[in-house]
Amino acid sequence: MSNPYRQAKFILSCPSLKNCPDDQGYEVIFAGRSNAGKSSAINALTGQKKLAKVSRTPGRTQHLVFFELDQERRLVDLPGYGYAKVPHKIKEKWHKDMSEYFKKRKCLRGAILVMDCRHPLKPYDEMMLEWCVSNEVPTHIILTKSDKIKKGAASNTRLSVQKALQDLPNVTVQLFSALKKTGLEEIWQHLDRLFEYTNEN
Repeated sequence: MSNPYRQAKFILSCPSLKNCPDDQGYEVIFAGRSNAGKSSAINALTGQKKLAKVSRTPGRTQHLVFFELDQERRLVDLPGYGYAKVPHKIKEKWHKDMSEYFKKRKCLRGAILVMDCRHPLKPYDEMMLEWCVSNEVPTHIILTKSDKIKKGAASNTRLSVQKALQDLPNVTVQLFSALKKTGLEEIWQHLDRLFEYTNEN
């Protein structure tokens, strides 16, 4: 099977859950603090430099953005969270929408939680983890920008995050660098399991 993530294409950007695609098939969400490298991670794993828009202004993306892999499978880029300059009303709406998404979206199969390797497990990250765990959503944490620090320090960060979350079910952790393209194979394998590609010939 050829790499299905290379075939990802933009299908929809919507400001609320009402406009989402039909609740069927498989969806894996990408969530993370603004400026954690979420868009860069999506672009790296799909091999498309401009698929997810990389903004120089953190907090710019305030819609749910859907990318289609095939008729049944989608990647979903959630709004970046935790950026101070986003108006309070928008933050409240985001909180409400995301809470509903986790509770009602039956096609949600897993989450990729993006954290800057230098600043992991901030309060909003912990809130997202709580949503995932309470709704039994398997969560794979990618610690981005691992190329920005020494290899030993990056490994220590991964180990400390794993230790902090060791009692949570279905939570895994890896290092990642969009710039160096390190960690891609691990993300693909994780997504394959969530999308059940491994059950296909």
